[in-house]
Amino acid sequence: MKITIVGAGYVGLVSGACFADFGHDVTCVDKDDAKISALSDGIMPIYEPGLDALVAKNAGADRLNFSTDLVTAVAAADVVFIAVGTPSRRGDGHADLSYVYAASSEIADALTGFTVMATKSTVPVGTGDEIERIIKERNPKADCVVASNPEFLREGAAIEDFKHPDRIVVGIEDERARGPMTELYRPIYLNQGPLVFTSRRTAELIKYASNSFLAMKITFINEMADLSEAIGANVQDVARVIGLDKRIGSKFLNSGPGFGGSCFPKDAVALVKTANDYDRPLKLVETTIAVNERRKRNMASKIIDAMGGEVRGKRIGLLGLTFKPNTDDMRDAPSIAIAQTLNGEGAQISAFDPEGMAQAELELPFLNYCNSAYSAAQDADALVIVTEWDQFRALDFTRLKTLMKTPLLIDLRNIYRRSEIEPFGFKYRCVGRPGEEIA
Repeated sequence: MKITIVGAGYVGLVSGACFADFGHDVTCVDKDDAKISALSDGIMPIYEPGLDALVAKNAGADRLNFSTDLVTAVAAADVVFIAVGTPSRRGDGHADLSYVYAASSEIADALTGFTVMATKSTVPVGTGDEIERIIKERNPKADCVVASNPEFLREGAAIEDFKHPDRIVVGIEDERARGPMTELYRPIYLNQGPLVFTSRRTAELIKYASNSFLAMKITFINEMADLSEAIGANVQDVARVIGLDKRIGSKFLNSGPGFGGSCFPKDAVALVKTANDYDRPLKLVETTIAVNERRKRNMASKIIDAMGGEVRGKRIGLLGLTFKPNTDDMRDAPSIAIAQTLNGEGAQISAFDPEGMAQAELELPFLNYCNSAYSAAQDADALVIVTEWDQFRALDFTRLKTLMKTPLLIDLRNIYRRSEIEPFGFKYRCVGRPGEEIA
């Protein structure tokens, strides 16, 4: 099948590369000349493990192409995907759909022959209806059906998620979309990937409901961590045991400094805004948002408390800045609030992240960026694990002790145990495991 993806960002690029790897003929279109030029030269605009090799493989086989020519790409396509950004709108928190609607107008003008237009961008309920209206207004003769096909890709594991999904959701209002969308995903479906067809509005809601539920799950275990610290329990044992219950499951039950990233924060806010528009407030989601924002600031307070209540003039090393490992994404990362708070209290901050420092510098220009975890630890009064990159899981504590002014490790991701670092003379603070801490 011939596929055109409008928007060569994270979702569009990963989806395009994976569709091409299944044998489809894919063109990724973007207005950014520099991005398209770079992609044509094999230079990725984002960090995602394995993506550069997958793009190179399929571009070399001429199954994946990059272009700024939307008209030609759309005219030749069987299915056109909209994969442009939908950031939170300034002022009110609603999803900004200006890019989606602009793309829809341009696509409508270029349509020829029967085409399925599907949204991969995360969009509020009813967006598909508006896209349909735009098409009819711009090109009344267009033979086009509009579908919703939300993505469920985890940054850092996006290729695996695309090729081996838990579910594939397709929302349609016109049965003519069923055949092309089934054929599009046939390589996955034959491997037992569950292809679920729903109404278009249902599909749009599923995406927001999924992300908001996972955000609530993370926030729940973070509150259990706070309670565990107060009563002397171990939150990791709590999480492990409740996760054994198949009704609950073990994923997203790791306590830490709060959730961030490109999806959970903005999608939870957008869902709340949609619910309020229909006079059906979502109090659980509203509380989740508030608790998560407060938690990020509280993590800075936890660091300050571990350092005796005063950090002015002290040096702190931060390990990990991105919101999660295996990505360079800094959007709503807990490290931002943590670093800003510590900086405001007068701390001197050194930091290292394996992939995210270029993006971090845009948000946190006041940090001293280092080329390794050990450089960040030089002369530090405390070392803080903020993001659980694999290379932080086997630190050389003998070396660290010789570098640091004070051997204090504050582990906001609980990747170590007291017994592992106590022999090296380190003081240790963690999250939700008071029995593990060396005060």
